Amino acid sequence: MQDEEQQQPEEQTPEQQQAVEQQAPEERSPSEGGTPERGEGESDESPPEEALAEDAATEDDTPAEEAGEDETPESAAERPPALPAQQGGKKEEVVPGAELDPIAIEPEGELDAEERARREAEEEERARRERELIGDVEEVAPVAAKPAKLSGDASYAATGKRKSSVARVILRPGSGSIEVNKRRLEDYFPRSYLQSVAKQPLVQSGYEGNVDLRIRVHGGGVSGQAAAIRHGIARALCDVDPALRPELKRRGMLTRDARVKERRKAGLKKARKRPQFSKR
Repeated sequence: MQDEEQQQPEEQTPEQQQAVEQQAPEERSPSEGGTPERGEGESDESPPEEALAEDAATEDDTPAEEAGEDETPESAAERPPALPAQQGGKKEEVVPGAELDPIAIEPEGELDAEERARREAEEEERARRERELIGDVEEVAPVAAKPAKLSGDASYAATGKRKSSVARVILRPGSGSIEVNKRRLEDYFPRSYLQSVAKQPLVQSGYEGNVDLRIRVHGGGVSGQAAAIRHGIARALCDVDPALRPELKRRGMLTRDARVKERRKAGLKKARKRPQFSKR
């Protein structure tokens, strides 16, 4: 008991405590309620909004100053130019797709005589329709400026072929009537394209309306028959006027087109189409 009494500190009177506080007011730590320089109610921290505004202002100002101080002529030359919006406030017009590479167009291969003649027939038919709609009477100059005069009893026969079609043509002087299997050309070929294909040698040579044609054709389809008639008419015109041969030959009307459908092979569905392979 005596030891416990000795360990307990001596109690101080209120007057002694007040004197101790007056003697050492500066020894109090900031955690106890204040700082030695400021009062207990004051604080170093500013309001959060003001602190954020000050930080942003300092961040915006410092990079520009640092860049201006540290920039050298070499770095200024390497720096990319300022955008138009930064220079004058106007936005530069950018063409869409300017950065893309141009598409390389392959040159069109040389067409064969049959394809060239087909395209010429289509162009002539299209031009004829346009002239009819516009009312233009101007005609394309024919190959033979002056068709040869035929005697009244003259007759020229020729044979034309295409695919499995065979056409026998008899050409005589007349007013331009064309009869195919004892029917008018417009009735036998209702499509205007096939009519233009059959009459193409007459139109381009200038003999349309000067001769009568009697034609017998068999075999194949309507397209093959029209091409066979064109082949036979071109051959007959060469017999009438041999000077037409070079131009008709150049346009591919005197060439026998030997292209036919490829035969079917054993074990295949068509010429080259194979049945589906089954592994199991």
